[in-house]
Amino acid sequence: MERAIALSIENVRSGSGGPFAALVVRDGSILATGTNQVTTLLDPTAHAEVVAIRAACQAARNFQLIDCELYTTCEPCPMCMGAIYWARLAKVYYANTRDDAARVGFDDSLIYDQLALPPGQRKIPMYQLMREQALEAFREWQRSPAKVKY
Repeated sequence: MERAIALSIENVRSGSGGPFAALVVRDGSILATGTNQVTTLLDPTAHAEVVAIRAACQAARNFQLIDCELYTTCEPCPMCMGAIYWARLAKVYYANTRDDAARVGFDDSLIYDQLALPPGQRKIPMYQLMREQALEAFREWQRSPAKVKY
């Protein structure tokens, strides 16, 4: 965690992004690091955890990190939580809380609130279209002998 905190402070001082950093660790060794690069890359998904998970998957040559742990300087946001579960990390350690982040301008409460609402009641309108046609991709997936389950 000390390394993650140092990276987060360095990220702020260098002007590279927000005050967040994360490490993916396997067997006590750092497999990959990530810092918040949202404003640098102009990518709203470039949160420290996502950057670290992407790099770790490349280093591990696997889309699952079941034998790895994540150290992150802040309680993960909803997007990063999704990435953590998809990567199947074994454990997550965090330093700052989401309330700490909100106090300095990184408030994810709207997203948490929106996720609890039915799609039709969310702030960004969501409309379902062409479900029957889209189900064909799922049927193809079910029939495919070449699929990689995840």
